[in-house]
Amino acid sequence: MMMRRRQFIAGLGSAAAWSISARAQQPALPVVGFVSAGSADAFWMANVAAFRAGLRDNGYVEGQNVSVEYNWLEGHFDRLPALMSELVRRRVTVIVASGTVAGALAAKAATTTIPIVFGVNDNPVHLGLVASLARPGGNLTGFNFFSQEAVPKRLSLLHELVPKINRVAVLINPSNLVASETALREAQNAASPMGLSIDILKASTSREIDEVFATMARQQIGALLIVGDSFFGGRPVQLATLAARHGIATSSNMREFVRVGGLMSYGPDLVEPNRQIGVYTGRILKGEKPADLPVLQSTKFEFIINAQTARALGIEVPSGLLAAADEVIE
Repeated sequence: MMMRRRQFIAGLGSAAAWSISARAQQPALPVVGFVSAGSADAFWMANVAAFRAGLRDNGYVEGQNVSVEYNWLEGHFDRLPALMSELVRRRVTVIVASGTVAGALAAKAATTTIPIVFGVNDNPVHLGLVASLARPGGNLTGFNFFSQEAVPKRLSLLHELVPKINRVAVLINPSNLVASETALREAQNAASPMGLSIDILKASTSREIDEVFATMARQQIGALLIVGDSFFGGRPVQLATLAARHGIATSSNMREFVRVGGLMSYGPDLVEPNRQIGVYTGRILKGEKPADLPVLQSTKFEFIINAQTARALGIEVPSGLLAAADEVIE
């Protein structure tokens, strides 16, 4: 009996040692360094959900066979060089730069070997991220949202909605000038044929957003176009509330802005692009090269009007705009 007990205990010890050894020999999960310009709020987490769905399309489930480490910049783009250097030092498997031109550029500057999947709102060829859309070359590929190129259309829709206004403010984030330059150029080029003058206003904090609306009210600027930026995208309630308080007709590229009381939005649907970023990440994890994956582009744009807000501002929405809108919020 004593011998059997000793054998049993010895067997337990051997089994435990085998289990520890087996775990030690299991390969570590591939790591995706996910860098977002925004913060972990409801808006950005909806994009993360789409990204995860794209990963699942390729058989990757977070926590099971892939690890995703989220880095939220919260508009602090000065953190990018150190953050990218750290991801490169740790040799993550893939870097994802979601919704940030500055992040994609910082990733490109940090490594020529680690695959990078970007989501940017400007032309990636003009930015120098890829050699061409069809054949990216190098270690980067991703998605172009076309947010900034849509600025002339947004300005045109805003002008059609409030045709009596001949002065429009354009709100940019000065800490993210790389992404703002294209939007400003597009707005200025489009404004002149419409007979509009452009005022450039800047904000990179919530307090500065308050000051922008106070300035507009003081200077009697009746219309505002908000440049697509993650900082503004994370503050739809503040922007919509201030626009209503000061009686300013305001256009955003984000549907969330209209759904919380903003006047109008025109911009790309971001769910599908973020899913595709997840799909590309999964394909790269399987061994495909970024150089062989063409840059994808937004094809679906949404025009949304808040009719209740328009009435509160004393704006009569033309029937043509109502018919053209993808959604009218009553």
